[in-house]
Amino acid sequence: MAGGARREAIDDWRAAILLTAAFTLVRLTALFHSPLELYPDEAQYWLWSRTLDLGYFSKPPMIAWAIWASTHLGGDAEPWVRLPATLFQAGASLVVFAIGRRLYGPAVGLAAAALYALMPGIQLSALVAATDAPLFFFLGLTILAYAAMQDGARRPWLAAGLGAALGLAFLSKYAAVYFLIGLALHLVVSRTARAAWSPATGLAAAGVFALVVSPNLAWNLGHGLATLKHTAANAAWGGTQLFNPPELGDFLVSQFAVFGPIPFAVLLIGAGLALVRRRLSEADLLLLCFSLPPLLIVAVQAFVSRANANWAGAGYLAGSVLVAAWLIRWRARRWFMAALAVQALGAAAFLAFVLSPPLADRLGVANGFKRAKGWSQATSLVLDRAGREEGLTAIAVNNRFLYYAMSYYGRDELAGGGLPPLTTWLLADEPMNQAETSAPLTPAEGRRVLMVAYEGRRRGEMQADFAAASGLEIVNIRLDRTRRRRLEMFVGEGFDPKPRDPLTGLPTPR
Repeated sequence: MAGGARREAIDDWRAAILLTAAFTLVRLTALFHSPLELYPDEAQYWLWSRTLDLGYFSKPPMIAWAIWASTHLGGDAEPWVRLPATLFQAGASLVVFAIGRRLYGPAVGLAAAALYALMPGIQLSALVAATDAPLFFFLGLTILAYAAMQDGARRPWLAAGLGAALGLAFLSKYAAVYFLIGLALHLVVSRTARAAWSPATGLAAAGVFALVVSPNLAWNLGHGLATLKHTAANAAWGGTQLFNPPELGDFLVSQFAVFGPIPFAVLLIGAGLALVRRRLSEADLLLLCFSLPPLLIVAVQAFVSRANANWAGAGYLAGSVLVAAWLIRWRARRWFMAALAVQALGAAAFLAFVLSPPLADRLGVANGFKRAKGWSQATSLVLDRAGREEGLTAIAVNNRFLYYAMSYYGRDELAGGGLPPLTTWLLADEPMNQAETSAPLTPAEGRRVLMVAYEGRRRGEMQADFAAASGLEIVNIRLDRTRRRRLEMFVGEGFDPKPRDPLTGLPTPR
């Protein structure tokens, strides 16, 4: 690289790093000053991180490993549990820049990094301990390595890096499979893509990938394929109605909300024009192969069953680069600036709500934050009741959300030895989630139990599992002006669980 080109590259990267640093500094400020509590899934990942493993009931291990690292650095407070998400998304923004710069040039790279960093879905992902942030980072590295391979050099070390990044993406979330779908599609439609591979690069990529994911695969084989079965159950197509146009409509509308209204419209228009004109650059074709399959597959799933908005997230990163490239190519400067302005306003509003939840309450948008409120108070109420009861052999809850929230917010009291163990009451004969698997209430612990029914659900069935039940207490935790969380507590003595149908809760013959 000549001296002038090297200086330009340094300047490009300096601009990208400064842009990313600015976004990250704002997010860190919000992260360490927000009063929002962990929502239960975050508390679940924190609990996993207390016992490092190669896999867990519902997710691969990366999120637990990352939380283990951050909490060992700064402690167990909420910001440190969520810190990995902010850092992974900062890395993802830089990877977006790198992909755009390699495929189109620095202008597209910077534009794509800005669009990605301001994407509404990324605002949430950067402040929540979840599996999407590490997935996006490692998936971005995989796409970057694959884009670099398109120059025809066929370097095995680059293919090995692709395999390693893809393996780490799979250890973050199994939605990384969308890369393999995009790769297969790209190999079918692009001669350049096929020419980029040789037997040596193919073996290098596959071998390193297998090496990285093999410990998690071994864990799954040793645990009845627990994570794989859970993922397959979530993705299963089924329901009472085969075709669900309203679900499809809701999913498509949600993509405007999470990707951004203008960028998602540009993605749809650009893809439509490409199909009509049948003229695409190699870079456009590559990114379309990695951005459209998640969207189309999840849209079909929404139509025949259901789908969450973030299930198409594997296409966001490639999609942001493609949208930036098209806006610059179309010389749509005003639309690009409008997209940035709209998404910046949305990001500012979101951060304001994170810093001041009462503001969201006053503006009527508090519903989106209700899952991150009231858990410490609920925990205090339950543990206070447990401390007033004599001779308790266990505390048992009937909801995994409550179990994980109490595990986190009651971590000091429960670990201190003065309270009985926290367990979960099972409706069915077999555990249905990680909480029920790891801490089921047993007859040995069931001599005298403080039972807690979340929102009062299944309290009748819970009471029927005991020889005697007494001391019913109903408490309500205020979440905002209109919403409450209700807990119904009673003491059960002589635990003798009855066999029941897991769907109806009705008794079944022994």
